[in-house]
Amino acid sequence: MGQPAAVYCRVSSARDEDQTGVDRQERLCRAVADRLGLVIAVGCVFVDNNRSAWQRRRRRPGWDGLLSAIRAGGVGHVIVYHPDRLMRQPRDLEELLALSDEQDITLHGQANRRDLSDADDRFFLRIEVAHACRSSDDTSRRLRDALEDRARDGRPHTSARRPYGYAADARTVIEAEALVLREMFARYLDGATPREIAEALNDRGQPAAGGGLWQPGSVRRMLRSRHVTGIRVFRGEEFGEGTWPAIIDRGTWAEVQDRSAYRASAHVYRSSRFYVLRGLVVCKKCGTHMSGSRGRAPSYLCTRRNELGPTRCTRRIHATMLEAFVTDAAVQLLTHLDVTGAPTVATALSARDEATIAADERELAELKDMWTSRELSTREYRAMRKTVEDRITTLQRKTIVRPTVEVLAGLVGPDARTSWDRLAADGQSQRLNAVLRFLFAAVIIDEHRGKSGTFDFSRIDIEPNPL
Repeated sequence: MGQPAAVYCRVSSARDEDQTGVDRQERLCRAVADRLGLVIAVGCVFVDNNRSAWQRRRRRPGWDGLLSAIRAGGVGHVIVYHPDRLMRQPRDLEELLALSDEQDITLHGQANRRDLSDADDRFFLRIEVAHACRSSDDTSRRLRDALEDRARDGRPHTSARRPYGYAADARTVIEAEALVLREMFARYLDGATPREIAEALNDRGQPAAGGGLWQPGSVRRMLRSRHVTGIRVFRGEEFGEGTWPAIIDRGTWAEVQDRSAYRASAHVYRSSRFYVLRGLVVCKKCGTHMSGSRGRAPSYLCTRRNELGPTRCTRRIHATMLEAFVTDAAVQLLTHLDVTGAPTVATALSARDEATIAADERELAELKDMWTSRELSTREYRAMRKTVEDRITTLQRKTIVRPTVEVLAGLVGPDARTSWDRLAADGQSQRLNAVLRFLFAAVIIDEHRGKSGTFDFSRIDIEPNPL
C-alpha cells in the first residue's frame, strides 16, 4: 500500500491569471498520486475556493486544515497543481518547512517534485514563492489604481454585498427599499433612536440587505452612508457626485449628521465610578466580556445586551456585591502570598518546572550529539526531539511574565486588607484593577438561580492565574 498523501486546491478569484478550477486541480492531483503510487486518504483533500493566498489576514480553512493534518502525522506527501496554489507569502512557506522538519514532507506539483528536506529544493521554492508574492503585489497595486480611477470617474463600487436601496450594480434604485430608507431618515429626525427604528422594521418583517434582522448598528451605518446621497467615496475621501441616482438629498443627510453629533454630545456620560473589575468579568453564556453600566444600581452587563434577535443577552450582576466578593478573595490570597526574593520580572514557573525544563534541554543536547555521531537516524532524531520539545512547550505555557514586585508592593502579608482599603480610599482604582488582573484570569458569571431580589454568590466562578 502506498504512502499517505494530501491534496490542496485553491482558486483565488476571477482575476487570477490561472483559472484552473478546483475540481480540475483535484483531478490532476489525483492523477499525480496514482502515477506515484500514493494514497489519498478520506478527508485529506483540502479546498479553498475564492480564497487569496496573498492577503495576509485572509483566513484559508483548507490551508489551516492541511497544516493540522500534517501536524497530526498522517500525511507524508502534499500534492498541489502548482506551488503558488499553496502559498504566496514567504511566511506560509516557512511554516510548511518547519512542519517538514518534524514530519518529512515531500511536495509534489503537476510538473515537478520538491523534497522539503533538501536544501536545493528549499532554495528554489523560496524563489518561486517570492516571485509569486511580487506578482500578487503588482496585481494588487494595479487593482488599487483601477479602483481609484473608477472612483474619480464617479462610478460606484460593486462587491458581493449590494448597498441597501440599490441593486447589485449599485446604480439601480430598488423603490421598496428606497421608501424604507426615506422613512428611516425621517423617523430619526423626528426623534426615534436607531434601536427603535430597527425594532420597528423587524416587527413588520422588513429584512436588511442580506435578508437578516436590522440591528441598531446597521441602522446607524445607513444613516451615515454617503452612497444613498449619490456621493462617491474612496478610502474615506469624497470624490464628488457619482453616476447613480440619490435616494436621500444632501440637505436631509447633513441634518441627520448634525442631529447625530448633537445627540452624542448631549448624552456623553462620564461615570464618576471606576469599575474595578473592568476587563475581567465574562458572561458564561456568551463568552464575551461584561462591562460596567449605570442604572438603578451599578452593574456589570453582557456586551450583547444591545443586539436584536437570538444573540441578545441581558445577563447582569450587581457591581458592588461582585466587587466586594472578588476583593475578599484577592485580599485573602494576598495575605498568605509570599513574594520574598521574587525578581522584578517574575515567571509563574515553579522550581520543579524549571528543573524539568533544564533536564529536557540537556536531553535535547544529548539527542543532537547522538544524531551528529550517527547513533540515531534523522527520522528517529526528529521524533524524539519533537516529544521533548512538546514537553518543554507545555511547561512554558505556564509562564506568565508580570512586574510582581511593582504591582504587589505594600499589598502582601497580614496587613493586606488595611493596605487595600487605603488604596481604595485614595482613589487608586487603576492600581487595584492591575492587582486583580495579576491575580485572576477571569471572573465568570453564570445565570441567576436564587430567589428574585437576592444576590446569588454561587453564580460567580473566579479563575486564578498561576502564581
